[in-house]
Amino acid sequence: MSMNWEQLLSAERLGNRPAKSEEGRSAFYSDHDKIIFSGAFRRLARKTQVHPLVTNDHVHNRLTHSLEVACVGRTLGMRVGNALKAKGDLPAHLEPTDIGDIIQASCLAHDIGNPPFGHTGEEAIRNWFQKDGAHYLASLSEPERDDIRLFEGNAQGLRVLTTLEYYQYEEGMRLTYATLAAAIKYPWCSTPSIQGQRPKNNKYGVFQTELPYFHEIARHNGLLPQGDNWYCRHPLVYLMEAADDFCYCILDLEDGLEMGILNWPEIYDILRAVIDPAQIRDLEKSLARVDDGRKPAILRGKVIDALIDAGTQAFVDHQKQFLAGEVPGDLISLCDPPVMEAVQAAKDLAREKIFNHAKRVELEIGAYNTIGTLLGTLCGAVDALLGNPGEATYKDHRVLALIGDNNFHPSVFEKRGSYKYQALMAVIDYISGMTDNYATNLAKQFNGMGNSS
Repeated sequence: MSMNWEQLLSAERLGNRPAKSEEGRSAFYSDHDKIIFSGAFRRLARKTQVHPLVTNDHVHNRLTHSLEVACVGRTLGMRVGNALKAKGDLPAHLEPTDIGDIIQASCLAHDIGNPPFGHTGEEAIRNWFQKDGAHYLASLSEPERDDIRLFEGNAQGLRVLTTLEYYQYEEGMRLTYATLAAAIKYPWCSTPSIQGQRPKNNKYGVFQTELPYFHEIARHNGLLPQGDNWYCRHPLVYLMEAADDFCYCILDLEDGLEMGILNWPEIYDILRAVIDPAQIRDLEKSLARVDDGRKPAILRGKVIDALIDAGTQAFVDHQKQFLAGEVPGDLISLCDPPVMEAVQAAKDLAREKIFNHAKRVELEIGAYNTIGTLLGTLCGAVDALLGNPGEATYKDHRVLALIGDNNFHPSVFEKRGSYKYQALMAVIDYISGMTDNYATNLAKQFNGMGNSS
């Protein structure tokens, strides 16, 4: 059994809506615009990429990272599209630009569900619900409980796209099926991933709240079933993921240089391995003329071009396996050894020196306290209002006013006690949508230490 590009590139929209026909932009580029103009995307400007609450404006945040990944992803998608068209594998009514547009949109959305403080924020939410907040989960089903105690930014991203932004609880942004499927890195649910029954342990892409949308997306794209609430990846996910990894490979190291954590020779030693040897002599002449801070800009374009070429070739060479849902790893593992090894070496260097840097660790510990304060206050109030509203305090009502009734699924207040999962998800929606700065300042306000200005 195999998937086919006709279905995989479906321009129909969530909710069984027909594709829009607009002058000047494709249905897939419309997805790009919807994501760009969303509040969730805009807030990425104040969310951690690697370094929490950094004051250096040259260091990446989630917004600049997402924009750069989208640029790399569009080119990667275009080159793959050109190769497919040349082979006669692309449906006649589609163009290489369509694949580029889909990848660009999915790259823009790939971090849209991340909470404040990046991956540290994810861990902080998990930690609180596994310890201090565990009692709030007692009445939930196992899948519901696992969604919360193993909160996942990827699943929150699908929730933002399909549930929270624009048409709230009514298909969200109403993106095309192709873009949505290309944005789901882990097309399965939480519980089996915790139990080691999925390709990536403790990673998943779908909450119980979005299961109906997930099945609708998979059905329209013709994704192959792999098990209970589990499908194979959309082939274009591999391109989105590769674009992300290519940017990590280069830009995390650039940030490390900017912050004085890394030095130029150790960065260049890794990245020069992917450059065509015929270009090295002229490249090093150009590098010798500038100081270390300007060298990444000279090297960056050549490295990205080499990585994109390698990714394109690997995808085209293994197209049949992608369409059959038979690629268990990622695209980079299929690239030529110099590229694969350079990306891994860059990740290893970042893990060793950047992620363990003392200043970053200090801020991460503070993030745990910030998230804990927010969750303790918000969950306590919501639980009181749902469990025994007659005994809820004035403070509880003020907390609910802060979140806003409209941010809760209507069922929460229609059938209070039995809808605790939806209520807790609304609290997580509220916190995960915060910027680093807002989360920090609100936690101070809750502790009576805030600034009224």
